[in-house]
Amino acid sequence: MQSKYPLLLAAGEDVDFIFSAEWNYYAEQANKGAFYELKAEDIAKNMPKKSAILDPTAWDAVKIEDKIFMIPGSSADRSVFVAVLRKDIMAEAGLTEVKRFSELGPYLEAVKKNHPDMIGLNLDSQVDLPTPYQQLMRDKIGYTGTPFGGGPLAQGVAYDFGDPTGKIYSMVDEPYLSAQKYAAGIMKDWYDKGYINKNPYSNKIRSKDNFVEGKSAVAFGNTIDIAATMEAAESKGIETYLVPSLMTNGKAPFSPWVTQGISIAANSKNPDRVMQAFDLIMEDPSYAYLAYYGIEGQNYIITGDGKIGLPKGVTAANNTYPPDAAGFWFLNKDLFKPMSTWPQSYIDHREKVKDYVTDDFVYNGFTFDSDKVKTQIANLANASTQYANPIYIGAVKNVDKAFEELAENLKSAGLDKVKGEVQAQAEAFLAKKK
Repeated sequence: MQSKYPLLLAAGEDVDFIFSAEWNYYAEQANKGAFYELKAEDIAKNMPKKSAILDPTAWDAVKIEDKIFMIPGSSADRSVFVAVLRKDIMAEAGLTEVKRFSELGPYLEAVKKNHPDMIGLNLDSQVDLPTPYQQLMRDKIGYTGTPFGGGPLAQGVAYDFGDPTGKIYSMVDEPYLSAQKYAAGIMKDWYDKGYINKNPYSNKIRSKDNFVEGKSAVAFGNTIDIAATMEAAESKGIETYLVPSLMTNGKAPFSPWVTQGISIAANSKNPDRVMQAFDLIMEDPSYAYLAYYGIEGQNYIITGDGKIGLPKGVTAANNTYPPDAAGFWFLNKDLFKPMSTWPQSYIDHREKVKDYVTDDFVYNGFTFDSDKVKTQIANLANASTQYANPIYIGAVKNVDKAFEELAENLKSAGLDKVKGEVQAQAEAFLAKKK
């Protein structure tokens, strides 16, 4: 994504709409002229349903210098990152409860000992690769998962979610360095013991898909996208156990509006049609259900008690269009009914999420504009690929030396300049909040 996404927009290809998000260089691409400006009168004319439903603060949140370049989703995500375990393996490991991901040592040992065809942490090359590492970091510091201006795989500049002062840190300086070394030490131990697949870089299959097939003992996802995984697992007789990934204060950030949305390419020949189409896809229940659940009667039914169920003969495993097949990022999830097939463990988790997520954090509503340091951020991404990725999976000989090398290369890539720019914008944002 970091390499192909900007090239797709810069090449002037025939693109009408594309996913956009703060963590995916929304501000940078908007400033480069890659996105079509959505004017208030065009939104009102072409998106009457969304105009009536969407919280006005959402439009303000996605503005870049008072201009709108994103159609945000109408329902902010109430979700946290999660890891899903198998109850049968927990029993083998003598575990009845797991509160933190760092407690998984005995579980992974049981996998290695008793399940030769299964890998404890069978990570893919994109989404999963940094995930267990980041979940371990949250034992020590409130890391949200992406540095300012960077993607989930990148190192860079961040803050502590639990710190109300909003102090900005380089991730290879304290207190981040200690939190990273803590996570790296555990990952190295697990990697050396064979609990992690040796080469995640070449694996394109998500852990949650391998989990259902009995090839991974842990599935990674979030509150929204993990439901289908848990359903499919339970349909195969795999009882599941869900572990939320929370910060040191027991909370998780409420996803801001700019976390995920749709932007129209600047060279689109059909901007009005895109707005009209997504007004229906996002906000009209018949379109939203078609996009998310498939064809009624074939992929889903509405049960007598008003839930989403499966037609006779259709299971989570053989459904030709399972829920979330198109992704959840563009839909108004408040339109959806509960699923009759949700496992009890997932229902319990959904009930607890409202107590986990909070919008009471210092940088809620802050969008970092990386335009002035885009070269440095690209360099940080490249340095992270070479020097941080091995740390994430534990494939390093010496943790301290690995971080010395990472820090040296991040500094050469322009880390201090990025920190200075983040600091300046963050201070201006905080000043406005007072």
